[in-house]
Amino acid sequence: MSVGSGAGALLEIYDDAVPVVYGYLLRRCRDTAVAEDLTSETFLAAMDAARRGAMPSAGTAWLVGVARHKLADHWRRSARTATPVADVPETVHDGWDAELDRLVAEHVLARLTPLHRAVLTLRYVDDLTVADCAEHLGRTVSATEALLTRAKRDFRAHYPGAPTARGGVS
Repeated sequence: MSVGSGAGALLEIYDDAVPVVYGYLLRRCRDTAVAEDLTSETFLAAMDAARRGAMPSAGTAWLVGVARHKLADHWRRSARTATPVADVPETVHDGWDAELDRLVAEHVLARLTPLHRAVLTLRYVDDLTVADCAEHLGRTVSATEALLTRAKRDFRAHYPGAPTARGGVS
């Protein structure tokens, strides 16, 4: 099997492009295993495109674009995949109120969509600004503000004992 000109061009930039693509993915998903998998998927898709003659140019920028699509696909798959969640402990020990609050918050976060969980974690656990959250999620600041509002509403709706929209307690 001979390597076509597109595949040859891809092989020429491979060593320089891998760290760029991997770094791009790692900054956005914060999981080395996922970033490694998505980097592999990116280069497999690029090689398939090269073999079909559908590769516009063998450049790092194009590969980052392919990686962006692979990351979006990953987020969509994550949103559809149910994550098993452990039950909240039923017994409360004196002096463990803070620990229980943390466990309940983790339980509620685990029930949210991956995107809602990501924006709440970036904003309130990592203490990033909304602009920094937007950059990490690849969204505009206004879209991230709207996402954050929806995520907070979703969190409150799932949090036991939180006030409802009508002012009562759920």
